[in-house]
Amino acid sequence: MKTCLAFLFLLAAGLSHGADGDIPPALLGEGGAPGGETLKYHGEANGYLALPESTGPHPSVILIHEWNGLVDRVRQVADAFAEEGYVALAADLYSGRTGANPQENMALVRETLANPEAIIANLDAAAAYLEGRPDTTGKVAAIGWCYGGGVALSYALGSEHHDATAIFYGRLLDDPEQLAKIRHEVYGTFAGQDRGIPPEAVDRFVEALRAAGIENDVHIYDPVQHGFWLYVDRDPGVNREPAADAWRRLKAYLKRTLG
Repeated sequence: MKTCLAFLFLLAAGLSHGADGDIPPALLGEGGAPGGETLKYHGEANGYLALPESTGPHPSVILIHEWNGLVDRVRQVADAFAEEGYVALAADLYSGRTGANPQENMALVRETLANPEAIIANLDAAAAYLEGRPDTTGKVAAIGWCYGGGVALSYALGSEHHDATAIFYGRLLDDPEQLAKIRHEVYGTFAGQDRGIPPEAVDRFVEALRAAGIENDVHIYDPVQHGFWLYVDRDPGVNREPAADAWRRLKAYLKRTLG
């Protein structure tokens, strides 16, 4: 299925280099200690930077965390992207804070979504930092999960400072006029058992993307729940195969859009 994704502002690891079906060990909770560095790239934003071993130049990715903030799982995934040859910056939209429970997480979500301009400015600063590095090509993708997935689409609508958007189970927008603001192909992965974003909502979004003429690659994986990709270890018997396919698609998408 082809489509795109989410408009969350509407709401108030080392990597194995085997076959294409392999997934980053970070998704299984086996990523090890993060090997990158903390980076203050915008105000009080304590991002995390992971670099490839070779000198480059490399394309870049901005990773946008889930509702609990920039935690080690996201740092480990940034390490995985660095091993794939990307300069990876895990953004911090919570000014160094993380949530410890659903109530704290939702408070951080509501606080930040109340000021979408600040989120765009934060991500613009991340993109500008990556574009300005001598070891990068200037090509940047934004990748997010859940809260971060919706933010990634909102960033695609609100900024022209990046070249690709990959969204995992983020909230949806089905307005072709709004989607027509996007200037690049969009990747998306959804969960068929996601009660918050059911397949019917994705279908409506697909129609809107097509009406807007937006190139896209979005798939719904029927057997899995919300959050399956970043946390394969929650149910590896069910999650691993869909996660591996989503990873293959994501790598192909980044190669198409970033080169």
